[in-house]
Amino acid sequence: MKIHEYQGKELLSQFGVRVPRGVFCQSVDEAVKAAELLGGKVWVVKAQIHAGGRGKGGGVKVAKSLEEVRTYAQQILGMQLVTHQTGPEGQNVRRLLVEEGADIRKEYYVAVLTDRATQKIVVMASSEGGMEIEEVAHHSPEKILKVYVDPLVGLTDAQASELAQGIGIPAASVGKAVALFSGLYTCYVRTDASLAEINPLILEGNGDVKALDAKFNFDANALFRHPEIVAYRDLDEEDPNEIEASKFDLAYISLDGNIGCLVNGAGLAMATMDAIKLFGGSPANFLDVGGGASTEKVTAAFKIMLSNEKVQGILVNIFGGIMKCDTIANGVIAAVREAHLTVPLVVRMKGTNEELGKQILKDSGLPIITADTMAEAATKIVAAVK
Repeated sequence: MKIHEYQGKELLSQFGVRVPRGVFCQSVDEAVKAAELLGGKVWVVKAQIHAGGRGKGGGVKVAKSLEEVRTYAQQILGMQLVTHQTGPEGQNVRRLLVEEGADIRKEYYVAVLTDRATQKIVVMASSEGGMEIEEVAHHSPEKILKVYVDPLVGLTDAQASELAQGIGIPAASVGKAVALFSGLYTCYVRTDASLAEINPLILEGNGDVKALDAKFNFDANALFRHPEIVAYRDLDEEDPNEIEASKFDLAYISLDGNIGCLVNGAGLAMATMDAIKLFGGSPANFLDVGGGASTEKVTAAFKIMLSNEKVQGILVNIFGGIMKCDTIANGVIAAVREAHLTVPLVVRMKGTNEELGKQILKDSGLPIITADTMAEAATKIVAAVK
């Protein structure tokens, strides 16, 4: 789960991380009133979408008068903001953050995430703030510093100081940076985040260190512990099909292809998509129905796949372990009839009650194409959609 910048800053401030004063807005008039409330002579009007690169796409503007605040708010609200993370279709802007101006002397980068190789939390920082960290890693990997944190000990002051000094924060501000890094780490752990990123982290003229941006991802499996974070969820920023799938406990992610995939098990789902690509096709989705899919779940899965206008065929690939093949066969038949399927359907089933499942499909009288191997299934669905 992702949240907006203004929400991320609310979280950071709860853990002692300094952030610029700002006001969340949903209208042009609210933006102007926010600037008046904040006072000063410079304000920043920021689009709030779940994507990076907003500034390059025209979604971040510096205003030097209330008239400019109004003008920029009018320009940004409702725009289809295109960034390198939204894709060419862009994302509609429905929310703004109006923030006080900052006296930026230097920009840095800092993030906390879990390193699965070491089974530790890693805090990484760079002197190259404001840039995409992937670009820094590609062109100047030596400018990315990392410390690995034992979760039983936590981030030590020595580690935080090592990072602060390593990225060039002036000696007079190292203490403030250490406090900020500690607050960021604590926020990451306490909220069950999977990513907590500040880019840029800024050094102001008075020596203060602040988070000028905030990006968070959260472990969906831990959200039951955090109703306060679930309350931050913005459904306008999510794929409608993914939202619908979540109601049925289906793991669904939209992709760009034209072959819908219904599979049980994440590993098998990945392998199925690979097979489709191998034989010249393109998957339209990742869809894992889990180990105990009911007829209702299978029907819902079909409807979700078919709501994607790009889908020209569907491949069902099931390994019957906990979930029996005859159960899936009955679910597929019910789904085909209820969804009024008009595109080719290939079904491959292996495992418990496999022969019974195949016989149920055969006796249904429906135009279902069967296959015994993944290669055969992928070949048949690719041929069918062509």
